[in-house]
Amino acid sequence: MGGESRLNSLGTHLLVEFYDCDKKILNDEVRIEQVFIEAAKKAKATVVEQVFHRFSPHGVSGVVVISESHLAVHTWPEYGYAAVDVFTCGTEIDPWVAQEFIREALHATNSTAIEMKRGTLQLPYGQLTHKPLDTIEKK
Repeated sequence: MGGESRLNSLGTHLLVEFYDCDKKILNDEVRIEQVFIEAAKKAKATVVEQVFHRFSPHGVSGVVVISESHLAVHTWPEYGYAAVDVFTCGTEIDPWVAQEFIREALHATNSTAIEMKRGTLQLPYGQLTHKPLDTIEKK
């Protein structure tokens, strides 16, 4: 087989922790949903569906499903903390754009982020495509 093997991945997954956030925003289900939908759009993702839930006495969890994967959040307003996942596939979507928008919208004064490459594959041909139909149809 000609050509050299290259390391590629199907997607990028950010594991983000936001600290010292606005506690009122973290407890506002409608606002959190709006922030995450807008973050997906700012990153140029295609929003498919969203589900958010407010817990009693406080806290919000939710997910925005995008064609390119998902954005998810769990908030602890009592601590001013939010745990966020931004997982995007393909080369057109920038998860860091979504992460920055969320940070600003939550008024986080401190944050940490870890980037993971997901679906890392070693292939004998060029760049990995997001959904190579010819390989799906052969199975």
